[in-house]
Amino acid sequence: MRVGYFTNLYPKVSHSFIRREIQALERQGVDIARVAIRGWEEPLVDAADLAERKKTHYLLERGLGGLVPACLRLLIQRPLTALRTLSTAIRLSRRSDKPLLYHLVYFAEACALVEWSRKARIDRLHVHFGTNPAEVAMLARMLGGPRYSFTVHGPEEFDHPMELHLREKAAMAAQVIAISSYGRSQLYRWLDFKDWTKVQVVHCGLDASFTETPPETPLPAAARIVCVGRLCEQKGQLLLVDAVRQLRDRGQVVDLVLAGDGEMRPSIEDFIREHGMQQHVTITGWINSERVRQEILAARLMVLASFAEGLPVVIMEAMALGRPVLTTSIAGIPELVRHEKDGWLVPAGDVEALADMIDRAVKTPDDHLRRMGLAARERVLLRHAIDTEAQKLRRLFEVQT
Repeated sequence: MRVGYFTNLYPKVSHSFIRREIQALERQGVDIARVAIRGWEEPLVDAADLAERKKTHYLLERGLGGLVPACLRLLIQRPLTALRTLSTAIRLSRRSDKPLLYHLVYFAEACALVEWSRKARIDRLHVHFGTNPAEVAMLARMLGGPRYSFTVHGPEEFDHPMELHLREKAAMAAQVIAISSYGRSQLYRWLDFKDWTKVQVVHCGLDASFTETPPETPLPAAARIVCVGRLCEQKGQLLLVDAVRQLRDRGQVVDLVLAGDGEMRPSIEDFIREHGMQQHVTITGWINSERVRQEILAARLMVLASFAEGLPVVIMEAMALGRPVLTTSIAGIPELVRHEKDGWLVPAGDVEALADMIDRAVKTPDDHLRRMGLAARERVLLRHAIDTEAQKLRRLFEVQT
């Protein structure tokens, strides 16, 4: 069997978990070809991502015009099938938050994906995210392309299930993968009951740099915390900075490192300047996985103030490094983080509760923090070993449905 791994954008700084999954499957003997809609010019900071780019085929590398020959060939060779599939793409646009033009492009991409799949001898496609690449894979299947499955991460798919046509995509898929039990429950909400048996839970996994025994890095004496992730509304970094401001105003100094970049950075920087927080908050921009590791080990704990999530990989990484996590009790997070055992959970959107818990956590005695960190590491290694999770996927790929 040869599996085509298909995503919208690959490789991507914040999606290293896809790379880890691919490489774990390859270690188990699965023959994998990478294909993405775009990503050949994406800025990258990790050498492993740069290596992946060289292995990836891009549907749009020659622009939209490069899709036309594949469309014409399919219309000539299988006119009825092509027209039925085009009609489906048009129908899907009527309930979508994307205009008709986008769905016509998805159809054209599906034509190119079918041709590539035949040339690359692909037996099966696996898609990450239930957004537009899953629609392209579905249309490709209708055009005679390979069977497909897709992994749903959230929160976008659960915010717009009707607009993204999750039910239709699942109906034609061989399997639908959720990354947590919470994710599975949300899929049950939107999928036809007869398709529930297709839904399987496969966790995101950790790479070796996080599963190997971490170095004996002493906890910093200073109240230093780190938040890793894209700077965006759903991650709640602005609320986190506000919590640190509240603590400063109470006389408790906490140093915060925001490791990442994104569309909310200007707003966060404005807030930092407005409230004189420059000495207490640092924004690193995008950093590679080794630097992420260093930032986590240099902090007393890792904090996420997210409003919407699937199950963040960075939580797993911090726990594997023996650092407790303080985060919000949403989505799949409570399945991994147990309050006051290997971390702390607070209500999402409650800045006062967040500030109070940060204050309590950074003042936790070192011995207790270390015990929590060891418990966190033991738990995440049990639940998120990449080779174990990849084996689950491999077995699903082998099912002929």
